[in-house]
Amino acid sequence: MSIGDRLLHGNRSRLFWLIVAFFGSVSSAYTRAESCFVASEQSGIAFPSEKITGDWTCRLQFVIDHHVSANTVGPLKVAMAETLYLYLLDRPPVAAALINRLDLADYKSEERGPGRWWGSDGEGTEGIVQLVYQDRKTRVYYLEGTHHSRLLPNVSGKAVIFLRMRPVKDERGSDAMESTMVAYTMLDNRVLSGFVSLLRPLVDATVMRKLSKGVETVNRLGLEMGQQPDRVLFEATDPPPLPQQDVAFLTQVLSRRHAPNSSRPAP
Repeated sequence: MSIGDRLLHGNRSRLFWLIVAFFGSVSSAYTRAESCFVASEQSGIAFPSEKITGDWTCRLQFVIDHHVSANTVGPLKVAMAETLYLYLLDRPPVAAALINRLDLADYKSEERGPGRWWGSDGEGTEGIVQLVYQDRKTRVYYLEGTHHSRLLPNVSGKAVIFLRMRPVKDERGSDAMESTMVAYTMLDNRVLSGFVSLLRPLVDATVMRKLSKGVETVNRLGLEMGQQPDRVLFEATDPPPLPQQDVAFLTQVLSRRHAPNSSRPAP
């Protein structure tokens, strides 16, 4: 066999084993995903967990199986019509910017890819939020982040949040959204995770406070939009303005909502 033939044979051999290794890793990942399971009922609420695809089922199951804290928040009402609520829900940077500019909270958010955002609540908690599944009534999120406070210094962890929502009417007959969240939180630090009985009340209280405040802040944003639409639009266009398509959407929604012939109930 010539030197050229030996080189060609060697390259083909390496290519063959690379292909075997690649398809072996794909098959292994597929097998792991097939063996993982997330219950379709969480805290008595039905979620389409069977529609979660890829390796996400395994990642969600790992957090759920190793959680330190499991909490249900809601149902809580938000003073927004469904169209506006869903628009802002899927655009955290827009919602965070409005909340910040209206002095409702020190929220910040940046897009980090499709369905992926970085966020901070201005109170020591920040991290990456990944949208895992969505439909008209449901969102499932996977989070990785850190929390720093006097009682829980430099804690990192992961969380899974199931969100269920539906349009309702508030006490005055105006459109609103009702939301319920089921959240599982685990800690990355194995030493801290070992003190589950001691940490659970503290982690539970922190998670409940964060989630409840988030819903309440969005509700306050909805109230501001209902009571002071001109101020909201001013803050949206104040330099640096929000993206043009977001300003156009807010202008359309708020103008239509408060037109003179609106069927809005009298105070």
